[in-house]
Amino acid sequence: MATIVLQVPDESLVAKVKQACKMLMGVSSVKVQKTASDAEDITKTAHYKAAMDDVKNGRVYHADSVDDMFNQILG
Repeated sequence: MATIVLQVPDESLVAKVKQACKMLMGVSSVKVQKTASDAEDITKTAHYKAAMDDVKNGRVYHADSVDDMFNQILG
């Protein structure tokens, strides 16, 4: 099986290019993958901000080993 990679700089054309590729004889699947630059910036998410707030306010724990971690969690 061969793989062809297309780069489409205009985001508004991606759906049309995908549809056109599906119409080609012999094409079994078409997948759209965003580039790393298009991926969501994790530092903007609520979970990241909450985690950084925990660090800032000292709500973090340290364990010397996995056994130590489980002892802290389970008591």
